[in-house]
Order: sequence, then structure tokens, then C-alpha cells
Amino acid sequence: MSETTGTGVLRTEVRVDDETASCLTVEQDGPVVLLLHGTYWSRVWLPVLGRLAEAGLRPIAVDLPGLGRSGGELTLETATVPALADWVARFASALKLSGPVAVAGHDIGGAVAQHLLVHAQLEVSGLALVNSVLYDSWPAPHVARFRGPGVVAGTTADDVLAARREAVTAALAGAATEERIADYLDPWTAVRVRRSWMALAGAADSRYTLDLVPALKRSMTPKLLIWGEDDDFEKVEYAERFASEIPQSTLVRIPDAGHIPTENAPGRIARALIDFFTA
Repeated sequence: MSETTGTGVLRTEVRVDDETASCLTVEQDGPVVLLLHGTYWSRVWLPVLGRLAEAGLRPIAVDLPGLGRSGGELTLETATVPALADWVARFASALKLSGPVAVAGHDIGGAVAQHLLVHAQLEVSGLALVNSVLYDSWPAPHVARFRGPGVVAGTTADDVLAARREAVTAALAGAATEERIADYLDPWTAVRVRRSWMALAGAADSRYTLDLVPALKRSMTPKLLIWGEDDDFEKVEYAERFASEIPQSTLVRIPDAGHIPTENAPGRIARALIDFFTA
């Protein structure tokens, strides 16, 4: 099943673990670029998908289980970074992806991408991290506040939607419009998605990135960091540290951009990704 979203980008589905896995893609031949989101959904990659496809790449921006338009529901166990990396590997298998795959991750999706590389769950040809969680930079306070069974039990739908609206508005920075904010918030109107997001928040733990650092320091896989400099959630200083400590890493700074810089500077970010993944 496919749904057209315009500019050649389709929303399509595949079955993973007997549930629907939804993704945005351009159906064409070319080197695959697997794009992972974090506390948002595949919408964060939409501004650059068409440009990546025009450069001959085959972008696939998947919604993690229970989030965005994908089916299922996350639990504290299935929402951990290792569990999500396992799921992404099964998603790639369901799509019959083989050989080297370029991977990009935003937010917690960046932790999943790092995990895929370090544990060789996919043959990662290049790793791009866009305002990703790194080291002990996470969970951010606006996510950590939803941790704990007592908090979960006392949190209403309005609480989640209000918190997500505040976070999305800040993350979009200068690109925030009421229409765009509403677009980003749309999946959270579903009870199942809200519960999945709460599980993702509850499972967030910086040990999942800290434990990867020794292996990353030995990794010679090319790595690109793209960072909105005005991000108050994932500070650019973490990206600077990563670029200085981890081999084969290059940092591209995006001025006047926040936590979702693809909305602030889609052309520049797409160009950086294209140059990196086609080098």
C-alpha cells in the first residue's frame, strides 16, 4: 500500500513483527539511505527526501514501531535503543535490503544508528548524525520529566500534547508555523502513539550511547555530524567533542537552526548529506 505525499515522495508500508511499519520513500533504484527519527517521527526528514532522490539516492525514512504512522505499541522493554536497533535490522530485512547501507539518525534515532554501526547489525557504509543524542547528552529535561511509573499514571492526553507542542515549537525554531506545528503533532492525537512515546521517554538512558564510545573511537567508518547551532536540547558542544574524539568524523554547523534543522535549512543539509553519501 502506498500513499502519495507530493514531490515524488510516497508513504508506503511493510510488515515487521506482524505489524505495519510505515515509511516515507522515493521508489527508485539507487544507493539506500536509511533515515531514523527519535522523539518525533519520519516527518523530520521530509524536507530533504526529494533532494536526496534527485541526487540518485534511495531515501527511506521509517517510523519506529508505535510512532508516527507505524503500527504496534512500544513498551519500556521494546523502546530501548538496543531493542529499536534490532527492530530496524528486521525492518531492513523485510525490505530485502542487502549490502552496504548509509544510515542517518536524528535525536534518539542517532543513538540507534550508532548502535547499528558498532554492533554491525547492518553493513553501514556511512553514518550521519543530525542533532543526535551523544555521550551523556540525554534524556533532555523535557523528556526526562515523563520518566517513572507514577508520572506515567498521572499524565493525561492533554499533558502529553501540551508538552509535545512546546517541544516541537522550540525544536522548529524560526521554521515554526501553526500549520507545521500541527503537522508534527498529528500522530500524538492517537492514544497508542502517546503511550509509545511515553515508553520511549521512560526507556531513554545515556548508557546506551556512553557504552558505544570505545568502539566508536576504533571505527574507521566515515561519519558526518550536521548540527543546528541553536539547539537547546542537544548542544553543539557535544558534536564538537564527538568530531574531535571519533575518527573519520566531520562536523557541519547550521547557523540559525534548532533541533530540527532540516526545516530551517533543508537545501544546505540535503547538500551535505548528498556530498557525504555519494563521496
